[in-house]
Amino acid sequence: MSYALTATVNQPFAPTLEATRAALADQGFGVLTEIDLAATLKAKLDADIPAQVILGACRPPLAYAAVQAEPSIGLLLPCNVVVRAVDDTTTLVEAMDPEVMVTMTRNESLTDVAADARERLIGALDSLTA
Repeated sequence: MSYALTATVNQPFAPTLEATRAALADQGFGVLTEIDLAATLKAKLDADIPAQVILGACRPPLAYAAVQAEPSIGLLLPCNVVVRAVDDTTTLVEAMDPEVMVTMTRNESLTDVAADARERLIGALDSLTA
């Protein structure tokens, strides 16, 4: 089983990052955290990597249902979505597959929550390539 849902977008990084935020919002996710990995590594290590931002996406009803089913699920939340430049005209958008929650916890009570989150994340990713 792969742990990522992926979309390759034929657009530069900056507009894809904005489109990803909008696509997540359209699916009911808010972005709780945002980590500019390229800027952080540059500042801390003087290391250069292509543009890459980690968005911590959360849909509160799903998070609540997940916590009810598995109190320690916060270790796997929020849903991380990574937007990273491949080159000047191509951007990769990846999301952690929520089914990993079920596999890692071995808690079948999370199946419906993971399926809903997965469907919404796939919808967001699909909208980026439409």
